[in-house]
Amino acid sequence: MRVYALSDVHVDYDANARWIEDLSQWDYCDDILLLAGDVSDDLLLLDRCLTTLTRRFHKVLFVPGNHDLWVTRRDLGLTSMEKLDAVARVAVQCGVSISLHRAAGVTIVPLLSWYDYSFGPPCDELRDIWTDFIACRWPDGVSVQDVATHFLSLNFGTLPQLGGGTVITFSHFLPRADLVPMGVPPHSINLHPVLGTSRLDVQLRQLGAGIHIYGHSHVSRNVEIDGVTYINNALGYPREEAFASRILRCVYEV
Repeated sequence: MRVYALSDVHVDYDANARWIEDLSQWDYCDDILLLAGDVSDDLLLLDRCLTTLTRRFHKVLFVPGNHDLWVTRRDLGLTSMEKLDAVARVAVQCGVSISLHRAAGVTIVPLLSWYDYSFGPPCDELRDIWTDFIACRWPDGVSVQDVATHFLSLNFGTLPQLGGGTVITFSHFLPRADLVPMGVPPHSINLHPVLGTSRLDVQLRQLGAGIHIYGHSHVSRNVEIDGVTYINNALGYPREEAFASRILRCVYEV
């Protein structure tokens, strides 16, 4: 059994949808895929992508990203909290797991999260250009910090000690601000405030994770920090081949 990691597939782009379709139908039949968010805000495209992946892998585990919770197309009447429920229903209907999974001595835990400005305060320009501030719709009076707290609280059921064996956790958002090298990719403004939350790192360490998979930044990395190996394997946008791997990466093998 092998465990593969992938994130930010953005199948709204035809090239990315074809990349998913072109994955082998035979090479991964005994393997697990961890899909760390940002498939599409279109539920029909989400369904198509997840269905394709479940036909190629023995098991697919998924945690939504920020793009998946946008409410700008067919789901204009929903809040992003309600969109999360809709995304979860699609995933389950496709045979994709959004909860803890154990196999061959490995425990895999998907962790919901959002950014909470623990990586730094957003500037006015970031508030003006970051699409989430327009495309996500939260209930009245709910701040992004409240969203992060709520999503992290949904992980509490998996936080007790999991016993022996290897623990792999995965999230869409970054658990540490130091996981993105400065200037890669180059941006005119600091995106760190909307990249993740340091509270996520507390949770994954409470779980005893040895490996944590994340997405969102579109910058492929594999780095060990204080006993945890952090891996980002983003497909990313077609134009991002310089810093996104655009390969399927095996992160663990039994």
